[in-house]
Amino acid sequence: MLTKILLSIAVLLAIAFLILVVIRIKNDNEVSKIWQELADLPTEHVFTEDMVASLPSPVQRYFLHAITPGTPLASAVTLEMSGSFRLGEDKPWVPMQAKQRISLLKGFVWQATVGRGLSQFVGADYYIKGTGRMRFSLWGLVPLVNAHTHDIARSSLGRLAGEFVWLPSALLPQQGVIWQAIDERTVQASFVIDDEPVTLRLIVDADGKVLQLSLPRWGDATEDGSWNYIPFGVEFQAEQQFGGFTIPSQMNAGWWFGTERYLEFFRATIAKAEFE
Repeated sequence: MLTKILLSIAVLLAIAFLILVVIRIKNDNEVSKIWQELADLPTEHVFTEDMVASLPSPVQRYFLHAITPGTPLASAVTLEMSGSFRLGEDKPWVPMQAKQRISLLKGFVWQATVGRGLSQFVGADYYIKGTGRMRFSLWGLVPLVNAHTHDIARSSLGRLAGEFVWLPSALLPQQGVIWQAIDERTVQASFVIDDEPVTLRLIVDADGKVLQLSLPRWGDATEDGSWNYIPFGVEFQAEQQFGGFTIPSQMNAGWWFGTERYLEFFRATIAKAEFE
């Protein structure tokens, strides 16, 4: 009798495992499809100083530092990164490895492995065609998070906008971006993504290197967990040139940027960037 019970349990566990594997394969295929959809063909256009000649001086400094004249104007970038992540102020920092593709007109997808050992979870964030999703599973099998609400999409859109700093050609005025200089170190970019207005504020040094980026971003890092626009920002500690683009390569980011409530939750170093 006991043998039959144990055998039945083993069969049920095997079926459950197979179901989880099938779900994992289905999810991976969906993310792979989005990854391919975000790929873009190389452009024949190249960056010239004339493209930014009419912009305020500090904005010109930023672009001339970020894009070497003669560089093909990329419409997508693929990144490889490592770093650490935490889920809250009282939560420990855990290691993170990820790759990401950002597309000028379509969105982004971020595939990551977070944590290690028994607490390792694997999954992806993405935003494409007005839809945002966050889906992670323990060991890549046991579902933990599968969120794809309107609020998630709105927050993901803000993330896409801020991460255009890794795809500087997306911020050129030829893409419909309106630039203004607040002062000699502070510049502001205003544009629209999927009917949602976005305003980025960048702090640049005398050479045009980006030191900080901030924006009002839709999120739920509030006292009661409700969704609202929250000051979100990134500080950059280093940069690196990949091809003809010079982009931030070391960063930390958090909610309530510039306030006493600042909550840093993400740190990353970019190891590789390929533009297309």
